[in-house]
Amino acid sequence: MEPETRYAESEDGASIAYQVDGEGPPNLVFVPGFVSHVEVAREEPAIARFLRRLGSFSRLALFDKRGQGLSDRPGRPPTLEESMDDLKAVMDAAGFEQAAIFGISEGGPMSMLFATVIFVGSTSETVPELPSPVKTSPVSSSTATPCTLPVSTWPSTTPESAFTTVRLLLPEWAA
Repeated sequence: MEPETRYAESEDGASIAYQVDGEGPPNLVFVPGFVSHVEVAREEPAIARFLRRLGSFSRLALFDKRGQGLSDRPGRPPTLEESMDDLKAVMDAAGFEQAAIFGISEGGPMSMLFATVIFVGSTSETVPELPSPVKTSPVSSSTATPCTLPVSTWPSTTPESAFTTVRLLLPEWAA
């Protein structure tokens, strides 16, 4: 059964299409790359399989970025601030007080910026340093966990390799 498409309202009133699938905890927000459409994406077998696997060990939220798919189209590219507001609106609408953020392609840098801004803006702690190759930073106020890997350890972009990467970054979630 396909997840229901819902709409989150961003700070400026933009409607952001999103879906929630799977059981949690943990909560996982998938931030898409350049192009997205939450309803059409599942028509591609590889993407559908990838999303099912993510939803098999988490409560997965995915959304159409502003200007994409079923979300509002402002007629210009969104700013980073608008994109971060949209991500926060989706997390709030989905009821995610805490979540890991999994951004790919264009969604990756914005996801890390979102987690950094939320973390730095909401606590007086410093981001802890963890051993390489994985660095994480806990984030309060809609907790998110940005993760970075050296390019040499990043797998190809098949659904299976993306799932393997999630398992590497979050082994306790995929157990």
